[in-house]
Amino acid sequence: MPRRAKDGAGSSSESEKITINLGPVDLGRIDLLVEEGFYANRTDLIRTAIRNQIARHEDALKQSVERRSLDLGLRRFTRRDLEAVVEAGERLRIEVLGLAVIDPDVPPELAADAIASLRVLGALQASAGVKSALKDRMA
Repeated sequence: MPRRAKDGAGSSSESEKITINLGPVDLGRIDLLVEEGFYANRTDLIRTAIRNQIARHEDALKQSVERRSLDLGLRRFTRRDLEAVVEAGERLRIEVLGLAVIDPDVPPELAADAIASLRVLGALQASAGVKSALKDRMA
């Protein structure tokens, strides 16, 4: 299993929807910038602003990722991966910054046997059964 995957903006077609609350003046300013052609739409401005803030703190983020030994980017766990862990008598401590995917064919019992702890800063894709089986191990 590879430890790190490609990271960065636009490296994956996967995205998560978030909701933010803005005051009417800020929203109006965003709309004006869009109307003036600075951004294609509200989402474009918000993504750009977020990426600029992340870039501003890039050194601190890199240090934190290293200090916490986080897997960065996309981390996928297949049924075969988890079966191999169980057969070896081991358990995984998973820490991902990005997207963690536990394949849909992984039964909840196998996930519970193979995964000691799971922390995802970003998004987790797994079946409802797997998420339920791991809920007490998720930080």
